[in-house]
Amino acid sequence: MEIVLVIVTFFATVLGAISGIGGGVIIKPVMDALCDYPVSTISFLSGNTVLAMTAVSLLRSRKDTIKIDTVVGFPLALGGALGGVVGKIIFTIVKQNTQHDARIGMIQNIIMVVLTATVFLYVLNKQKIRTLHMTSWIGSLSSGLALGIFSSFLGIGGGPINIMALSYLFSMDSKHAAINSLYIIFFSQVANLLTNIIQGAIPEFSAVLLAAMMASGIVGAMAGRTASSKLDNRQIDRLFMIIMLVIVALSAYNVFGYASLG
Repeated sequence: MEIVLVIVTFFATVLGAISGIGGGVIIKPVMDALCDYPVSTISFLSGNTVLAMTAVSLLRSRKDTIKIDTVVGFPLALGGALGGVVGKIIFTIVKQNTQHDARIGMIQNIIMVVLTATVFLYVLNKQKIRTLHMTSWIGSLSSGLALGIFSSFLGIGGGPINIMALSYLFSMDSKHAAINSLYIIFFSQVANLLTNIIQGAIPEFSAVLLAAMMASGIVGAMAGRTASSKLDNRQIDRLFMIIMLVIVALSAYNVFGYASLG
């Protein structure tokens, strides 16, 4: 099973680096479907794998012509970091109140279905949607906060909802949204990890598996960034749509799977 997860991580992070969804949005539901690990362990492994691949993607992006938007980038990152803390606190509260791992997994996957389906419909019709050109510091901070909460609570890194929000609120094209999405993911996952450490809430996990997943994610991120430079926005959008359909189907499958356990 560990080998399967490492292979899945590689392909997920290749696709995540290309489309800006971070990889975790694929890794998390696949782990939900295949593994019998506690939800907190799955979220921890997925979130830290995404953190590693995102860090590499951002380092490599310094040489790209597509850059992080400095006007909205800082407040988005700050909001993402704050959201990472809030999302972890919400996850802890839900876990304490439900006292049932399957219910937490079901809640996460229901949210995933709703968000991913919404993003799919948005991208499908975005040519007809009039986007905004938000430039205010407060608006950017609030957007980053909301996206960071989803990123942290779901353990997916943020993924497709980041792309939709950045496209609609800031009128970013696919490539600009992808790089700014990775920026938000990085800071929200760092904040999530620090919150775990401060709370003493690090779940039980295999250090070997985490190291292998992170290494696979880093290699996948490097391959994905190289592939992204060779694709245009239309090709990235097409890939994005295919991934969304797969995630909706997989998350819906997980909802029923967790429901049968609860």
